[in-house]
Amino acid sequence: MKVLLSIKPEFAELIFDGSKKFEFRRAIFKNRQIKTVVVYASSPVQKVIGEFEIEEILNEDIHRLWKLTKKGAGIDKDYFDEYFTNKAAGFAIKIKKTKKYANPLCLKKDFNLIPPQSFLYLA
Repeated sequence: MKVLLSIKPEFAELIFDGSKKFEFRRAIFKNRQIKTVVVYASSPVQKVIGEFEIEEILNEDIHRLWKLTKKGAGIDKDYFDEYFTNKAAGFAIKIKKTKKYANPLCLKKDFNLIPPQSFLYLA
C-alpha cells in the first residue's frame, strides 16, 4: 500500500535532488504497513512528480527530533520551529530511495483524486 502526500514544491525538489532526507509531519498516517510515499507537489506545480521508499518513521519530542534529523532536514531550525509551533512531538519520515517520474502525473486525470490536505491512502 502507498500513501499520497502533499508536499510544497520547493521541498519536493529537495527530496528528489537528495538534499532533503526527512519529510516532517505534525500528524502521520495510522497504517504502519505503508512503505512508499507518492509525492504530490502542491501549488503552483499541482502534479504527482515521483515517489520514495520509507526507511523509517521517527516519532520524537521536538528537541530530539531536530537533533536526530538536522543534517538531512532540508530546512533550517527557524522553519522547523515554526512548523512545529505548539507541538510537543513530531514525526520525520526518513527517505530511503527516490524515484522521480519522467512525466509528472495529473491528480485528477491519472488518479481521479482531488489534492489532499495532508495525505491519502492509495490502493
